[in-house]
Amino acid sequence: MARIFEHFVVCGLGPEIRTVDGTKGYHGTEYMYLPSLLDQFPPPNHSLYPPPPPQLPTCVLPAGVEFCSSGFDSNDPSTYPRSYPIVLTEGDGSKIYVSCIAFRDPVSEDIAEAYRIPTNSFADKCICLVSRSPYFRVLRDALEEIFALCFSPSGSSKPLWDVIAYMVSNVPLPTPGKDRVLFAVDSCLLSAEAPPKDGLPHADISFQPLVQCLDVDNLIKFFTAVLLERRILLRSNKYSLLTLVSEAICHLIYPFRWQHVYIPLLFFSGVDYIDAPTPYMMGLHSGVDTSNLVMDGVVVVDLEFNLITTTEEIPPIPEPELSMLRGEILKLLYPNVVGIDLMKADLYGSSEENFKLSNKPWGADHDLQLRFIFLKFFASILGGYRNFIENSATQAFNTQAFLKKRSRSTNQPLEPMIAQFLDSHGFLDYLERVVGFDENNNNLLDKLQDAIGRGQNPLSVLPSTLVEPEIITISDPDIGVSGSGAKYSYDRFPSNVRTEEQEEKRKQILAAANGAFEYSGRQTSSSPSVSSLERAAERDRMVLDIKVKLQGLWLRLLKLGATEDPLSSFEYGTILALIESDAEGIGGSGFVECIREHINSGWHGQLTEEQFIAVKELLKTAISRATSRNDVSTIRDALEVSAEMYKKDANNVPDYVQRHLISLSIWEELRFWEGYFDYLIEQSSNKSANYATMVTAQLIVLASHMAGLGLADNDAWYMIETIAERNNIGYKLLIKLRGLLSHIQQLRISYWGVSSVKSQSLLASGLSSPRPKDSTDENEQPAEASVVGRSWVQSMFSRETSSSRASFGRARKSTSDGAPADLPAAGQKKMQTNVRILRGHSGAVTALHCVTRREVWDLVGDREDAGFFISGSTDCSVKIWDPSLRGSELRATLKGHTRTIRAISSDRGKIVSGSDDQSVIVWDKQTSQLLEELKGHDAQVSCVRMLSGERVLTSAHDGTVKMWDVRTDTCVATVGRCSSAVLCMEYDDSTGILAAAGRDAVANIWDIRAGRQMHKLLGHTKWIRSIRMVGDTVITGSDDWTARVWSVSRGTCDAVLACHAGPLLCVEYSASDKGIITGSTDGLLRFWENEEGGIKCVKNVTIHSAAILSINAGEHWLGIGAADNSMSLFHRPQERLGSFPNAGSKMSGWQLYRTPQKTSAVVRCVASDLERKRICSGGRNGLLRLWEATINI
Repeated sequence: MARIFEHFVVCGLGPEIRTVDGTKGYHGTEYMYLPSLLDQFPPPNHSLYPPPPPQLPTCVLPAGVEFCSSGFDSNDPSTYPRSYPIVLTEGDGSKIYVSCIAFRDPVSEDIAEAYRIPTNSFADKCICLVSRSPYFRVLRDALEEIFALCFSPSGSSKPLWDVIAYMVSNVPLPTPGKDRVLFAVDSCLLSAEAPPKDGLPHADISFQPLVQCLDVDNLIKFFTAVLLERRILLRSNKYSLLTLVSEAICHLIYPFRWQHVYIPLLFFSGVDYIDAPTPYMMGLHSGVDTSNLVMDGVVVVDLEFNLITTTEEIPPIPEPELSMLRGEILKLLYPNVVGIDLMKADLYGSSEENFKLSNKPWGADHDLQLRFIFLKFFASILGGYRNFIENSATQAFNTQAFLKKRSRSTNQPLEPMIAQFLDSHGFLDYLERVVGFDENNNNLLDKLQDAIGRGQNPLSVLPSTLVEPEIITISDPDIGVSGSGAKYSYDRFPSNVRTEEQEEKRKQILAAANGAFEYSGRQTSSSPSVSSLERAAERDRMVLDIKVKLQGLWLRLLKLGATEDPLSSFEYGTILALIESDAEGIGGSGFVECIREHINSGWHGQLTEEQFIAVKELLKTAISRATSRNDVSTIRDALEVSAEMYKKDANNVPDYVQRHLISLSIWEELRFWEGYFDYLIEQSSNKSANYATMVTAQLIVLASHMAGLGLADNDAWYMIETIAERNNIGYKLLIKLRGLLSHIQQLRISYWGVSSVKSQSLLASGLSSPRPKDSTDENEQPAEASVVGRSWVQSMFSRETSSSRASFGRARKSTSDGAPADLPAAGQKKMQTNVRILRGHSGAVTALHCVTRREVWDLVGDREDAGFFISGSTDCSVKIWDPSLRGSELRATLKGHTRTIRAISSDRGKIVSGSDDQSVIVWDKQTSQLLEELKGHDAQVSCVRMLSGERVLTSAHDGTVKMWDVRTDTCVATVGRCSSAVLCMEYDDSTGILAAAGRDAVANIWDIRAGRQMHKLLGHTKWIRSIRMVGDTVITGSDDWTARVWSVSRGTCDAVLACHAGPLLCVEYSASDKGIITGSTDGLLRFWENEEGGIKCVKNVTIHSAAILSINAGEHWLGIGAADNSMSLFHRPQERLGSFPNAGSKMSGWQLYRTPQKTSAVVRCVASDLERKRICSGGRNGLLRLWEATINI
């Protein structure tokens, strides 16, 4: 029998007390503490019912547990119990509905005694009813009756937990549209029923809070943002509002469903989830500070102040649907105002609908009318959509044809709102669920469109409510027949009966806590065994929960549609989070085990190109985390799984998974291969064979893996030879092994090309495959895992300190452990560097500029401000820093903007800054005074540049590039227009040529002096994030993983640089070499050079483990900055020492000089001062990290 109630749960202060940051013990009332699951029914040992969600305690008490000196006080509203619903989302997308009552309850005596908590103290406790069905009102009513029964002066006729047990066990789920279930909590009668299945989905909530918190225009704006799947954050000081409004808006988008992360009430310590780049809908208490978060593009819906803010424009709903939707909502909310001029007498039978709800308080009829208004909106805006489904089997929808048809019928241009909606996951999910079924399917949208087309009453599509439901009565036979007439009353919420094992465990934990106080930190004899038991029990629960979730997420990842991007999917992000956040390695090993079990069950290893990239990144992360824990078994299993995927379907997988794992340093560790060899020997099924034969067979397996990884031939042979010599293999077998290894390498190279991204340089000409004649480059360091899609996980789990990498013995004999392998001798002698932390910003640093000598040079020479750094932040301030003043670097703070600073530039006397507040401000560099505020952009400013002649060039997300005259405070001209947001621009002041690009994936070239557009450079398929123009050459870097080289004069693409495994965030041109340098989110730095036959990659560097944010090339020095706060400085030793230039590749002459020790931080911007050998990074924590390489030449 399906039941309404799945669990009754009590959460609060458990026997093991920890603060929300993980510190054990009681530390006073000023701290918040982690809640625990205290009691539940059914009990945890009940085999028929699954356990409650493990995250339940954290979610039902999102702020944590607070200690108080007093309990309920009728004169103090802050002490009143709070009743609110929450919704949890499982890994498979299913929802769990929870009703909560939080209240102050006395602290248990044994806990107070063990932790020395003051007597008569109170702490937060929460009782919950959990259900898989959305019976919000039933859950709340039943829970409030139980709470009232507990603290009722008259008491209950049965023990409280007996009442709970009967209710949870015996109240059935009513049949939709047929049953009404009546049940009692002690003497209070409650009922539950569900609407018919062929009507609107069951919504046991009131929509009134939604329309009371937001006016009509903001309601429509909120609805549009949800429909277009933006990142949405709701704010309120009431928990109930966050959940009820989230649920209400999800019902208003019916028949479509929200497909992304859904957390209506986010626990306070999870505020970093807001930095996630994927769409989400989350609710956060307005008391939680988010000033340190950037929140670019997040739609913030403030329910307290009826306010919606966002940095990205939300396209409006087109006409006539907008007017229709707005008018219908106003008519429902304010019928007496809308119809004030109409006659009240129903002379023509037309006013009945307008006034039938006017005098009624808000109720279920109003909820139904509101939902139906939005359903009619979809029927109108998607009119005739079925005619554009080209293949009902694959749900292929002809979006362009539909938009053109709509444009003709409305006499309006193509509407971006509808175009974005038709490309959303929600619309694609709708097609998959509904299209192709028979005519009897329950599709209210189609029924409504048909009814409107036939001129019928639209409400006729809803099922009739005239049929009375069948009454099912659930009565407790023990109520009133206990015999003695005893009453049970309580002064606190009672505990359920514990088993002997539970009681013993509780006593052990409290005894350990008590012992810690008595002996001042000296461990008692029982402490080790207690902690061991706790860890074992906790690990068992974690393993089971994580593995179950991983199985569901893995299967869903493989089922994503062809139009869905796995790297931005909920499944990929959640798997990555489970791998990253788990210090014990359960997530990583569990993910590898998922793939292995899937292969063993008959999976053919078929992956789309996008799925292949996602799986490769997840395996990299799992191996990287396992390496930091010395978890060789997980590394070994991941390696074998990647090889099995290749063997299963070599033709379908577009690349060799192992080939992309080479960027991990573990493969150069001799100790790993020795351990793997020992494992293979132990697992060998033919142990009766000759020992030398068995060893040789396993060494062949090692050689195959090494070749698959693309490990350098010399390194692979060194490790094979070392293991063979240790096992006393004769020279004849060694010769055979050497020949076999060379043969395997040649086979791999002939098919895959040279694939190592670590020990060999790649030769890539355009999009063609690498060729085996590439020269090797021994001056490269091993890299950490590639971090595509990793930055947001780091931000979500920034509270977790990174574990240090274990030290394995290096494979190469010639590499010193004392210094990086590619440092020259001179560099090894001068390893002293100077890193300073500059404090001053209270928010994340979002813009950084270095004042160069070229900007401020005059006839006298360098001005004193050459080498200054200027920073901008989410705290709306601009700060000037002088690195020459140690300890007092901050020179000035410029205040005038009202939102985040995005761009900064300067010249001899002025500083210009652009902000999300759509303004550009010009400052006096010497006096720090605000000179001019330039207003004219309609969206956030993305780029600014000071030009000669008191001019400023700016670009913004409104798609315009404007020229300003600072002297007159006016916009001289809009010199360029793009079809979407401009993200980057370049301007040559000597020729008047302007290049700009952005979200429309087009690079636009204008001749400003001639007042004309020269070219639209087409070729990229995704956003262009970086652009560089030198003379007649323009270089662009895009999210499509490629860079392109263009000719300004001809308007043609001269080369496509395609060797990265992630979006390109920066491109640079080395004038002295006439070469190109590119940096990507894959953490790789690639050097490109013009050779015969085109532009080729002559060198790649893998010392960075996160996205490359900045590349700054000078004549002799090259500065690099990455998102993980790592920096590096390159130079040319032969030029510095006065020797002749190398006759070979010029770009490969760049050598790493040094890199400072990396610290744990998430970096948003980097700037370099190559003349003074300084690199500065700005972090999300508001700190600037200035690295100064003091080099004596």
